[in-house]
Amino acid sequence: MKILSIGNSFSQDATRYLHNLSASGGVSVKTVNLYIGGCSLKTHYYNILENAAAYTFEFNGESTGLKVTVKDALMSDDWDIVTLQQVSTQSPRFETYQPYLTELAAYVRRYVPHAELYMHQTWAYEDGSERLRALGFEKSTQMLDGIRASYAKAASDIHAAGIIPDGEAMMRALENGMEKVHRDTFHASLGAGRFLLALTWYGFFTGKPVAENPFSAFDVPVTPEEIALVKKSVGEVLGQ
Repeated sequence: MKILSIGNSFSQDATRYLHNLSASGGVSVKTVNLYIGGCSLKTHYYNILENAAAYTFEFNGESTGLKVTVKDALMSDDWDIVTLQQVSTQSPRFETYQPYLTELAAYVRRYVPHAELYMHQTWAYEDGSERLRALGFEKSTQMLDGIRASYAKAASDIHAAGIIPDGEAMMRALENGMEKVHRDTFHASLGAGRFLLALTWYGFFTGKPVAENPFSAFDVPVTPEEIALVKKSVGEVLGQ
């Protein structure tokens, strides 16, 4: 399976472990993330218009240091899946998505017509975060409500094959008693948070039981209790 993500640091969080985690589950998954920090759909759109080599090419969760255009990446392989997302600060506000999303989806389909297009749902900021309040929300659940509605409309607009439920999984982990899934109140934590995101993608795309995946090669320590909570939460969101 070959997955190309046109995103930012949130898709970087989601794909950091995905290649190795999938291998632990007996599945070969190639991942490429096109990284620009804080990149919005609007910026992606202008980058394709200018064919700008503005993206760091991240291969199987590692930065290569190479700078590429979206077109370069699309034409570099026969992709099975391409993911799109809005920048997290704008994710709850659907009016920020268009017309950029429709144009970007059309561009992707022009170069990789056989690939399935998915929306990568981002997640809410941590309760108490200044960033959360700056967006006009008192609670993370309010932000997720906006994200949920916006991604549903976005997926419908571009006839996406589906929505990767990372926002749902992050919230479910907190509801199930996970103490922390963020590292700076908005990005995923380097251990359990990124593990949760990768496991969501793995289960979502392969259909394999997430509880059985033995992956444990984390960048920072993750406790057995956290691993169990992550697997429980992702399994619930995916209906396993």
